[in-house]
Formats: sequence, structure tokens, C-alpha cells
Amino acid sequence: MTTSKRPNFLVIVADDLGFSDLSAYGSEIDTPNLDKLAQEGIRMTDFHTAASCSPTRAMLLSGTDAHIAGLGGMAERMNRFPEIFKGRPGYEGYLNFRIAALPEIMQDNDYFTVMSGKWHLGLEKELSPSARGFTKVLTTLPGAGNHYNHEPQLYGETEKPRAILKENGLWMENDQFIDGGKDLPKDFYSSNSFTDYMLKYLDERTEREKEQSFFAYLPFTAPHWPLQAPPETIRKYRGKYDGGPLALRDRRLHGLIEKGIVPADVEPAPLHTLDTTPWADLPEDGQRKSCRSMEIFAAMVDLIDVNVGRVREYLESTGEWDNTFVVFMSDNGAEGQLLEAIPILAGATLNDLLKKYYDNSLENMGNHNSFVWYGPQWASAATAPNRGAKSYTTEGGIRCPCIVRYPAGTQLPPGTVTNTFTTVMDVLPTILDLAGIPHPGKEFRGREIAPIRGKSWRALLESSKDQNVTLYDPQRDIVGWEQFGIAAVRVGHWKALYLPPPRGPGRWELYDLETDQGEIHDLAETHRERLLEMIAHYETYFQESGLFDAYAMVQAVLKSRGEKRWW
Repeated sequence: MTTSKRPNFLVIVADDLGFSDLSAYGSEIDTPNLDKLAQEGIRMTDFHTAASCSPTRAMLLSGTDAHIAGLGGMAERMNRFPEIFKGRPGYEGYLNFRIAALPEIMQDNDYFTVMSGKWHLGLEKELSPSARGFTKVLTTLPGAGNHYNHEPQLYGETEKPRAILKENGLWMENDQFIDGGKDLPKDFYSSNSFTDYMLKYLDERTEREKEQSFFAYLPFTAPHWPLQAPPETIRKYRGKYDGGPLALRDRRLHGLIEKGIVPADVEPAPLHTLDTTPWADLPEDGQRKSCRSMEIFAAMVDLIDVNVGRVREYLESTGEWDNTFVVFMSDNGAEGQLLEAIPILAGATLNDLLKKYYDNSLENMGNHNSFVWYGPQWASAATAPNRGAKSYTTEGGIRCPCIVRYPAGTQLPPGTVTNTFTTVMDVLPTILDLAGIPHPGKEFRGREIAPIRGKSWRALLESSKDQNVTLYDPQRDIVGWEQFGIAAVRVGHWKALYLPPPRGPGRWELYDLETDQGEIHDLAETHRERLLEMIAHYETYFQESGLFDAYAMVQAVLKSRGEKRWW
């Protein structure tokens, strides 16, 4: 195939992958293809996402804040409080039309746009990937599902699911709903099958489509719960985690330091153990099952790597690989919640459905009819040295691995590790910049749109050394995070953090991330003026992004219902 003058773009997203879950970031998990990508490209150590899945995806495809793009909160949670969120701009629960979506822009500029994987940005046909700029699509619309496409709890139930697990009608190919039980391969496994469809769509391009450059989006559902993988892959990791989460954290920290990802004197945050029994106090069978969960997780990451290798092999065979800008990233920190109480169907919690439909015995864990997760302590090991995990605006929830490879437009030496502050909002302006496509500005496809907030990475990519490259002005550029009162703001290396109870103290904390990546030493009392300055920056972010105090309103509703917690 003739190499296009314009670059191709491949964006690969892992779901709930921790900061140190790749061997390029110090892990023991076997990820040789991603290692090779890192050795040929750039590893970012200060790349930030939102604290959970769909807000990050909204930021990725819009180039702006999730509160502007429609995911001011997770739709699954906002749906519990329609009296609060209905009709509020920025809280639609889907990728709204106040932004120009990246695939729409690329499609309008003669790119072949293709997606295979998780959407999580709208469940209706008019909100689906094909309606937002993708020409070829295989997608699961909701935020999670069985990796073997086994969903017994959805058959015969009278209530519609709350968009957490799939049902027939929540799968789409191109612009049509398909029957997940009949129209998908019988040997379906998420990472393998999403890659199969991606390669199929690329291989079946018409002559006209082959003349176009492509924008490809491959968002895996792994390693999101339920933790499931083929037994032969799980066996590779048997016994590797018998020392428990703290031993894994220490091993990962050594790997991170050895790879130059974190400084040698980094002070790690304590393990995140909310509502859990310490590892040493677990009975032997509890430890065995916990270790097995981690073994399955590792196998899922392993298979992501295998499939990244398959995509690379195909693009090398077509001569397109070296003209392709590749980004591999996670959508947030590792998942550390205890999930038993999550509502799946009206009137039923996940725990109810597990007892009815699944076999979580040690021997069956990882199979199609098991449904397990690994909890806060393993997640905390994966996010170390950072504090907390997914859904927290601590660094453990929002600082993620990101690897970039683009030899045609990169001056940095292969294997560079950069500590330049970057965000997921940067992907859109970077791609447009490298493709030579101007952002539409204030109007797109006949509608008014919001400006982007991200920064192009071109200056970083084209520098011979990255030490002096700053993309966000350390004095003026404000980056904020917020979901249901869990908030943070960053300017330069300063960060203010607010965690409402029970996640935190319910007051503003202050950290200097240049010297305290683990967010251990709260400077709120000793640096009072700096804290007030950061709170003022947060108020600016609050106003610019269209936030409102949803947390207080939700607490009032919960009190009226006699409930204590969101989930």
C-alpha cells in the first residue's frame, strides 16, 4: 500500500489499567509489544485523565473538559437523580453536541474513520459512534460487560438494565443494532474480538478508502471487571502474587524507579484499604481467591499486549506503521471499589445476581460464568506510588500510563521518558495539528461549539530534549477535575485536592507534586496563601466549565430517601 502523505492515527485505550501495570512502567506482567512501542517512542509520567471511564472518553474525543462535553458525571450515577441532573448542560450523560467530536472532524477532512470496542458515550442510535463520525464500527455501547459475551442476568428480566451490562440491542455494527447473542462470534473474547473487527475493517477498505489516511480508535474493555481470561494465559501468572498487595507494590516501585518513571527517593502513598480486611488477616482461602483475581487481571493485560502486537503486525504488512501516530493509554487509575452493592437491574444488586447466575469458586474464577474483581489493595499496588485509585481525584485516580510512537514527527530520542505535564484533552489538538487540520472554531456542522482546552504535543515531539518543554503555562493554565464533589485543581506543580467524606476529610488539601507525588504531606496549614490561591483557581475552573454543586444536592436527596451512599 502506498504511504499516505498525511499521517494515520491509532488511539488505543485500556480500561482501568493502573499506572504500573505495563512492564515498560515497571510491571512483572508480560507486555513485550507495548515495551517495544515504548522503546521506540515516548513514555509519559505526568499524563492525566479524568477519574473514571466515560468522562475521560468525552475529554479524549472533544479536547475539552467533561463537564462541557456532556459527562460532568457518570451517566449511571446521574440517572439515579433525574431531579438534579435532568436538563443541565454538560450533564446530559452522553457526548453532547456542544463539541465537535474528533472522528467527526477527521471524517469531514477525508479521513477513513474506524472504531472497534467500548463507547460509553450514549446508548441511543443518534448518540452512537456511527452518528459521531465513525465510518466503520463494532461497539458495545455501555460501560462494562462480560468479556465472553455471557450475560444470563439479562435474559428474561422484566426491567431494563441501568446501562452497566450489555443486553441484546446494546451492540452495534456500523449504524445498526445487532443481537449480541446471535450476531457476534461464538468464540468471542473482548480483546481478541475487538481487534479482529478492527483488522477486518482495515483489511476490507475499498480502493478509495485505501487512498485515505485513517483515524482508528481501539478502546478495549479489558482489564475492567469482571476479571476473565483464557485459563492458559492465567496459568502464566500462577503464584506470582502469593506475597500479597504490599509485596506487589514494593516490587512495582522498584521497577518504576529502575525504568526512570519515578525518582529513586519517591515516597509512596499507603495502600488504599477502604472497607477491606488487611491481607495478613485474611484466611488462607481468602488469600488464594484474592491472588487468583490478580492472576486473572494480569492475564487480561497480557492479552491486550498480544492484540496490540497483532495491529502492529498488520500495519507493518501494509507499509503504514511508520506513518501512523500511535497513542496507548489508560482511561483512569486502577479500579479499587468494592462492587457488591452496585445496582445492575432495578431492585437487584450485583451481589444478588452473582448468587443467582455465577460460579465464583476458586476453580472457576476467570471463566465465562464467573464474575470477580480485585479490590482496593491490589488497585493501590498498581497505582503506586500514587495515592488512591479510580474515582478519586488523587494522583492514583487520574495519573495514567501513556505511550506515544510517531517516528515521522518526533525528534526526541527513542525510549524517552518525559515528565512534561499532559492531559487526555491534548489528544484531539495534537492529532489535528499533526494532520494539518484546523479546529472548526465556534461552529461545526451548523451548530455552535465550545473551544478546546487541551494543548498540542507537537512542541514536545519536535524537541531534541524535553526538559525545557512546558505545554501548560505553570503560572496561568488551570486544569481541574470534579465528579460529584470529589475535586482537584492543578497549576504548575501545585495541586489542591478536595475529598468529601467518607473518601477524605471534607476540606481542601494542598500538595507540591514536584516533591510529593504520593500526596502524603498536606501543606494546607503551612502554605495558607498558596492554598487560597489554588481554591481561587478552582473557582475559575468551576465557572468556566459550567459546574454546579451536585454533591450537596445529592446528599439532600439521599437523606430524604434514607440512603447513605451513592452506590
